Amino acid sequence: MKTLIRSLTALAVGTLALSLAACGSANTPQASSVDGLSTLKVGTIGITSDAAIELAKSKGFFKDEGLNVETSVVANPPAGVAAAQSGQLDLTYAPSIPMLNALAQRVSLKAVAAADGYSDDAMGASDLTLIDDTALIVGKDSPITSVRELEGKTISLPARKAQLEVTIASAVKKAGGDPGKVNWIVLDFNSAVQSLAQGRIDAAGLVAPFTSKAVEAGGKVVSSPGIEFFEKGAVGLWLAGDKTANDKPEQLQAFARAIHKANAYANEHTDDAQELAAKITDTPLDIVKNSTMTYWPTEIRLEDLKRVDSSLAELGYLDKEVNIDDSLIFGNK
Repeated sequence: MKTLIRSLTALAVGTLALSLAACGSANTPQASSVDGLSTLKVGTIGITSDAAIELAKSKGFFKDEGLNVETSVVANPPAGVAAAQSGQLDLTYAPSIPMLNALAQRVSLKAVAAADGYSDDAMGASDLTLIDDTALIVGKDSPITSVRELEGKTISLPARKAQLEVTIASAVKKAGGDPGKVNWIVLDFNSAVQSLAQGRIDAAGLVAPFTSKAVEAGGKVVSSPGIEFFEKGAVGLWLAGDKTANDKPEQLQAFARAIHKANAYANEHTDDAQELAAKITDTPLDIVKNSTMTYWPTEIRLEDLKRVDSSLAELGYLDKEVNIDDSLIFGNK
Protein backbone atom coordinates (compact mmCIF):
# COMPACT_ATOMS: atom_id res chain seq x y z
CA MET A 1 0.00 0.00 0.00
CA LYS A 2 1.35 3.44 -0.84
CA THR A 3 2.09 6.14 1.67
CA LEU A 4 -0.50 8.75 2.59
CA ILE A 5 -1.54 11.43 0.16
CA ARG A 6 1.33 13.90 -0.16
CA SER A 7 -0.87 16.88 -0.85
CA LEU A 8 -2.37 17.47 2.57
CA THR A 9 -1.28 21.08 2.41
CA ALA A 10 -2.85 21.50 -1.01
CA LEU A 11 -5.95 19.71 0.21
CA ALA A 12 -6.09 22.01 3.20
CA VAL A 13 -5.85 25.06 0.96
CA GLY A 14 -8.50 23.68 -1.37
CA THR A 15 -10.85 22.73 1.40
CA LEU A 16 -10.22 25.93 3.35
CA ALA A 17 -12.49 27.76 0.95
CA LEU A 18 -15.20 25.24 1.74
CA SER A 19 -14.48 25.65 5.42
CA LEU A 20 -14.71 29.41 5.26
CA ALA A 21 -17.87 29.20 3.19
CA ALA A 22 -19.33 26.90 5.81
CA CYS A 23 -18.27 29.29 8.56
CA GLY A 24 -19.05 32.45 6.65
CA SER A 25 -21.79 34.94 5.99
CA ALA A 26 -24.33 35.64 8.71
CA ASN A 27 -23.25 32.58 10.67
CA THR A 28 -19.66 33.73 11.09
CA PRO A 29 -18.95 34.55 14.73
CA GLN A 30 -17.10 37.86 14.72
CA ALA A 31 -17.26 39.17 18.29
CA SER A 32 -14.47 38.42 20.76
CA SER A 33 -16.87 38.51 23.70
CA VAL A 34 -20.59 38.39 24.38
CA ASP A 35 -22.11 39.63 27.65
CA GLY A 36 -18.72 39.47 29.30
CA LEU A 37 -18.06 35.92 28.05
CA SER A 38 -15.02 35.06 25.93
CA THR A 39 -16.06 33.81 22.51
CA LEU A 40 -14.56 30.69 20.95
CA LYS A 41 -15.33 29.81 17.33
CA VAL A 42 -15.61 26.03 16.94
CA GLY A 43 -15.94 23.94 13.78
CA THR A 44 -18.12 20.82 13.86
CA ILE A 45 -18.99 18.33 11.12
CA GLY A 46 -22.59 17.52 11.99
CA ILE A 47 -22.27 14.03 13.49
CA THR A 48 -23.84 12.40 16.55
CA SER A 49 -20.86 13.16 18.81
CA ASP A 50 -21.68 16.88 18.41
CA ALA A 51 -24.48 16.24 20.91
CA ALA A 52 -22.02 16.82 23.75
CA ILE A 53 -21.04 20.30 22.60
CA GLU A 54 -24.72 21.18 22.25
CA LEU A 55 -25.33 19.85 25.75
CA ALA A 56 -22.48 22.02 27.04
CA LYS A 57 -24.30 25.01 25.55
CA SER A 58 -27.79 24.17 26.74
CA LYS A 59 -26.75 23.08 30.24
CA GLY A 60 -24.67 26.19 30.78
CA PHE A 61 -21.35 24.34 31.14
CA PHE A 62 -19.59 26.79 28.80
CA LYS A 63 -21.21 29.81 30.45
CA ASP A 64 -20.06 28.57 33.86
CA GLU A 65 -16.50 28.65 32.48
CA GLY A 66 -16.91 32.19 31.14
CA LEU A 67 -17.25 31.06 27.53
CA ASN A 68 -19.56 31.84 24.65
CA VAL A 69 -19.06 29.00 22.16
CA GLU A 70 -20.27 29.61 18.61
CA THR A 71 -20.30 26.57 16.33
CA SER A 72 -20.42 26.30 12.56
CA VAL A 73 -20.33 23.21 10.34
CA VAL A 74 -17.20 22.79 8.22
CA ALA A 75 -17.01 20.70 5.07
CA ASN A 76 -14.79 17.96 6.52
CA PRO A 77 -11.98 17.49 9.08
CA PRO A 78 -9.14 18.68 6.76
CA ALA A 79 -11.11 21.86 6.09
CA GLY A 80 -11.54 22.38 9.82
CA VAL A 81 -7.85 21.73 10.47
CA ALA A 82 -6.90 24.32 7.83
CA ALA A 83 -9.23 26.88 9.39
CA ALA A 84 -7.89 26.18 12.88
CA GLN A 85 -4.29 26.43 11.72
CA SER A 86 -4.97 29.81 10.09
CA GLY A 87 -6.86 31.14 13.10
CA GLN A 88 -10.19 31.35 11.28
CA LEU A 89 -11.46 28.91 13.91
CA ASP A 90 -10.31 28.59 17.50
CA LEU A 91 -11.09 24.87 17.65
CA THR A 92 -12.25 22.19 15.26
CA TYR A 93 -13.35 18.57 15.35
CA ALA A 94 -11.03 16.01 13.74
CA PRO A 95 -10.33 12.33 14.38
CA SER A 96 -6.83 11.30 15.38
CA ILE A 97 -6.03 9.91 11.91
CA PRO A 98 -6.34 13.22 9.99
CA MET A 99 -4.63 14.95 12.92
CA LEU A 100 -1.61 12.64 12.59
CA ASN A 101 -1.62 13.10 8.80
CA ALA A 102 -1.51 16.86 9.35
CA LEU A 103 1.28 16.58 11.92
CA ALA A 104 3.28 14.48 9.47
CA GLN A 105 3.04 17.42 7.05
CA ARG A 106 4.39 19.77 9.75
CA VAL A 107 1.02 21.36 10.52
CA SER A 108 1.21 22.58 14.13
CA LEU A 109 -1.78 21.49 16.23
CA LYS A 110 -2.74 20.94 19.83
CA ALA A 111 -5.24 18.32 21.02
CA VAL A 112 -7.38 20.23 23.52
CA ALA A 113 -10.18 17.84 24.49
CA ALA A 114 -11.79 14.51 23.62
CA ALA A 115 -14.84 14.52 21.35
CA ASP A 116 -15.75 10.83 20.94
CA GLY A 117 -14.23 7.37 21.15
CA TYR A 118 -14.47 4.09 23.08
CA SER A 119 -14.52 3.17 26.74
CA ASP A 120 -11.65 1.20 28.25
CA ASP A 121 -13.74 -1.97 28.49
CA ALA A 122 -15.22 -1.67 24.98
CA MET A 123 -13.23 -4.55 23.49
CA GLY A 124 -14.69 -6.90 26.09
CA ALA A 125 -18.22 -6.50 24.75
CA SER A 126 -19.86 -9.71 23.49
CA ASP A 127 -21.24 -7.85 20.46
CA LEU A 128 -18.94 -5.16 19.08
CA THR A 129 -21.68 -3.85 16.78
CA LEU A 130 -23.39 -2.44 19.87
CA ILE A 131 -20.48 -0.13 20.65
CA ASP A 132 -18.91 0.61 17.26
CA ASP A 133 -20.68 3.28 15.20
CA THR A 134 -18.80 2.10 12.09
CA ALA A 135 -19.28 -1.18 10.26
CA LEU A 136 -18.14 -3.09 7.19
CA ILE A 137 -21.32 -4.50 5.69
CA VAL A 138 -21.96 -6.92 2.81
CA GLY A 139 -25.20 -7.35 0.89
CA LYS A 140 -28.19 -9.50 1.82
CA ASP A 141 -27.32 -12.35 -0.56
CA SER A 142 -23.54 -12.08 -0.30
CA PRO A 143 -21.61 -15.31 0.33
CA ILE A 144 -18.89 -13.30 2.10
CA THR A 145 -18.69 -14.07 5.81
CA SER A 146 -15.32 -12.57 6.80
CA VAL A 147 -13.02 -9.70 5.92
CA ARG A 148 -10.41 -12.18 4.68
CA GLU A 149 -12.69 -12.85 1.69
CA LEU A 150 -12.72 -9.18 0.66
CA GLU A 151 -9.30 -9.29 -1.00
CA GLY A 152 -9.94 -8.43 -4.66
CA LYS A 153 -13.48 -7.24 -3.92
CA THR A 154 -15.01 -3.76 -4.24
CA ILE A 155 -15.53 -1.78 -1.03
CA SER A 156 -17.10 1.68 -0.93
CA LEU A 157 -15.83 4.48 1.30
CA PRO A 158 -16.83 8.14 1.74
CA ALA A 159 -13.20 9.21 1.09
CA ARG A 160 -9.85 7.65 0.22
CA LYS A 161 -6.97 7.41 2.72
CA ALA A 162 -9.32 8.48 5.50
CA GLN A 163 -10.50 6.78 8.68
CA LEU A 164 -12.76 4.09 7.23
CA GLU A 165 -10.16 2.98 4.68
CA VAL A 166 -7.46 2.80 7.34
CA THR A 167 -9.56 0.83 9.81
CA ILE A 168 -10.94 -1.57 7.18
CA ALA A 169 -7.47 -2.07 5.68
CA SER A 170 -6.25 -2.95 9.16
CA ALA A 171 -9.07 -5.49 9.59
CA VAL A 172 -8.28 -7.10 6.22
CA LYS A 173 -4.57 -7.33 7.05
CA LYS A 174 -5.22 -8.80 10.51
CA ALA A 175 -7.40 -11.46 8.87
CA GLY A 176 -4.54 -12.46 6.55
CA GLY A 177 -5.64 -10.55 3.46
CA ASP A 178 -3.85 -7.93 1.40
CA PRO A 179 -5.54 -4.48 1.62
CA GLY A 180 -3.55 -3.43 -1.45
CA LYS A 181 -5.66 -5.83 -3.51
CA VAL A 182 -8.97 -4.32 -2.41
CA ASN A 183 -10.80 -2.22 -5.01
CA TRP A 184 -11.64 0.92 -3.02
CA ILE A 185 -14.27 3.23 -4.50
CA VAL A 186 -15.73 6.47 -3.19
CA LEU A 187 -19.49 6.75 -2.60
CA ASP A 188 -21.48 8.93 -0.25
CA PHE A 189 -23.27 6.94 2.45
CA ASN A 190 -26.74 7.05 0.89
CA SER A 191 -25.40 5.87 -2.46
CA ALA A 192 -23.38 3.16 -0.73
CA VAL A 193 -26.44 1.75 1.06
CA GLN A 194 -28.36 1.71 -2.22
CA SER A 195 -25.48 0.17 -4.21
CA LEU A 196 -25.03 -2.51 -1.57
CA ALA A 197 -28.71 -3.44 -1.69
CA GLN A 198 -28.56 -3.62 -5.48
CA GLY A 199 -25.42 -5.76 -5.52
CA ARG A 200 -23.27 -3.21 -7.36
CA ILE A 201 -20.55 -3.35 -4.70
CA ASP A 202 -19.31 -6.19 -2.53
CA ALA A 203 -19.17 -4.29 0.76
CA ALA A 204 -19.55 -0.82 2.21
CA GLY A 205 -17.78 0.99 5.01
CA LEU A 206 -20.52 2.89 6.82
CA VAL A 207 -21.16 4.91 9.98
CA ALA A 208 -24.31 5.21 12.07
CA PRO A 209 -27.15 5.77 11.29
CA PHE A 210 -26.38 4.43 7.77
CA THR A 211 -25.23 1.16 9.32
CA SER A 212 -28.76 0.64 10.64
CA LYS A 213 -30.27 1.51 7.26
CA ALA A 214 -28.05 -1.07 5.52
CA VAL A 215 -28.87 -3.77 8.06
CA GLU A 216 -32.59 -3.00 7.78
CA ALA A 217 -32.23 -3.63 4.03
CA GLY A 218 -30.76 -7.07 4.75
CA GLY A 219 -27.07 -6.22 4.92
CA LYS A 220 -24.74 -8.27 7.15
CA VAL A 221 -21.97 -6.87 9.33
CA VAL A 222 -18.66 -8.68 8.80
CA SER A 223 -16.45 -6.34 10.83
CA SER A 224 -16.58 -3.56 13.39
CA PRO A 225 -13.42 -1.86 12.11
CA GLY A 226 -13.43 1.18 14.36
CA ILE A 227 -13.22 -0.53 17.74
CA GLU A 228 -10.95 -3.23 16.30
CA PHE A 229 -8.47 -0.55 15.20
CA PHE A 230 -8.63 2.01 18.01
CA GLU A 231 -9.42 -0.44 20.85
CA LYS A 232 -10.12 2.28 23.45
CA GLY A 233 -9.78 5.94 24.25
CA ALA A 234 -10.45 9.16 22.39
CA VAL A 235 -10.82 8.95 18.60
CA GLY A 236 -12.44 12.27 17.72
CA LEU A 237 -10.66 15.33 19.13
CA TRP A 238 -11.13 19.06 19.54
CA LEU A 239 -8.01 20.61 17.98
CA ALA A 240 -6.53 24.10 18.06
CA GLY A 241 -3.81 25.72 16.00
CA ASP A 242 -0.68 27.17 17.57
CA LYS A 243 -1.97 30.76 17.35
CA THR A 244 -5.03 29.99 19.45
CA ALA A 245 -3.02 27.82 21.84
CA ASN A 246 -0.61 30.70 22.43
CA ASP A 247 -3.16 33.52 22.49
CA LYS A 248 -6.03 31.89 24.40
CA PRO A 249 -4.62 29.32 26.82
CA GLU A 250 -7.09 30.06 29.62
CA GLN A 251 -10.07 29.86 27.28
CA LEU A 252 -8.89 26.53 25.88
CA GLN A 253 -8.44 25.13 29.38
CA ALA A 254 -11.97 26.32 30.19
CA PHE A 255 -13.29 24.68 27.01
CA ALA A 256 -11.65 21.37 27.94
CA ARG A 257 -13.20 21.43 31.41
CA ALA A 258 -16.66 22.25 30.06
CA ILE A 259 -16.66 19.75 27.19
CA HIS A 260 -15.39 16.91 29.37
CA LYS A 261 -18.16 17.72 31.86
CA ALA A 262 -20.63 17.58 28.96
CA ASN A 263 -19.12 14.30 27.75
CA ALA A 264 -19.68 12.74 31.17
CA TYR A 265 -23.25 14.07 31.19
CA ALA A 266 -23.92 12.65 27.69
CA ASN A 267 -22.70 9.20 28.75
CA GLU A 268 -25.00 9.26 31.77
CA HIS A 269 -28.06 10.79 30.05
CA THR A 270 -28.29 8.95 26.73
CA ASP A 271 -31.87 10.03 26.04
CA ASP A 272 -30.88 13.70 26.08
CA ALA A 273 -27.86 13.00 23.88
CA GLN A 274 -29.88 10.93 21.40
CA GLU A 275 -32.52 13.61 20.99
CA LEU A 276 -29.83 16.16 20.15
CA ALA A 277 -28.04 13.70 17.85
CA ALA A 278 -31.28 13.17 15.90
CA LYS A 279 -31.63 16.92 15.36
CA ILE A 280 -27.97 17.42 14.46
CA THR A 281 -27.95 14.63 11.87
CA ASP A 282 -31.54 15.21 10.70
CA THR A 283 -32.32 11.55 11.42
CA PRO A 284 -35.54 10.14 12.90
CA LEU A 285 -35.13 9.59 16.63
CA ASP A 286 -36.13 5.91 16.42
CA ILE A 287 -33.27 5.23 13.98
CA VAL A 288 -30.81 7.03 16.26
CA LYS A 289 -32.03 5.00 19.24
CA ASN A 290 -31.58 1.77 17.26
CA SER A 291 -28.09 2.77 16.16
CA THR A 292 -24.88 2.35 18.11
CA MET A 293 -24.62 4.96 20.83
CA THR A 294 -21.64 7.26 20.81
CA TYR A 295 -19.24 7.17 23.74
CA TRP A 296 -17.74 10.46 24.91
CA PRO A 297 -14.33 10.14 26.66
CA THR A 298 -13.44 12.62 29.39
CA GLU A 299 -9.69 12.76 28.74
CA ILE A 300 -7.04 12.45 26.04
CA ARG A 301 -4.30 9.90 26.68
CA LEU A 302 -1.02 9.96 24.81
CA GLU A 303 -0.85 6.16 24.79
CA ASP A 304 -4.06 5.97 22.72
CA LEU A 305 -2.74 8.44 20.14
CA LYS A 306 0.61 6.65 19.96
CA ARG A 307 -1.15 3.37 19.20
CA VAL A 308 -2.81 4.98 16.17
CA ASP A 309 0.47 6.59 15.10
CA SER A 310 2.23 3.20 15.10
CA SER A 311 -0.61 1.50 13.21
CA LEU A 312 -0.67 4.16 10.48
CA ALA A 313 3.04 3.67 9.86
CA GLU A 314 2.75 -0.11 9.91
CA LEU A 315 -0.08 -0.03 7.35
CA GLY A 316 1.86 2.35 5.08
CA TYR A 317 -0.36 5.39 5.50
CA LEU A 318 2.58 7.24 7.03
CA ASP A 319 6.20 7.01 5.88
CA LYS A 320 7.18 6.76 9.51
CA GLU A 321 5.72 7.38 12.93
CA VAL A 322 5.17 11.01 13.84
CA ASN A 323 6.72 10.30 17.25
CA ILE A 324 4.30 12.41 19.23
CA ASP A 325 4.86 13.27 22.88
CA ASP A 326 3.02 14.92 25.77
CA SER A 327 3.46 18.36 24.22
CA LEU A 328 0.80 17.47 21.62
CA ILE A 329 -1.89 17.50 24.30
CA PHE A 330 -2.75 21.05 25.32
CA GLY A 331 -1.77 21.78 28.91
CA ASN A 332 0.92 19.08 28.99
CA LYS A 333 4.62 19.84 28.78
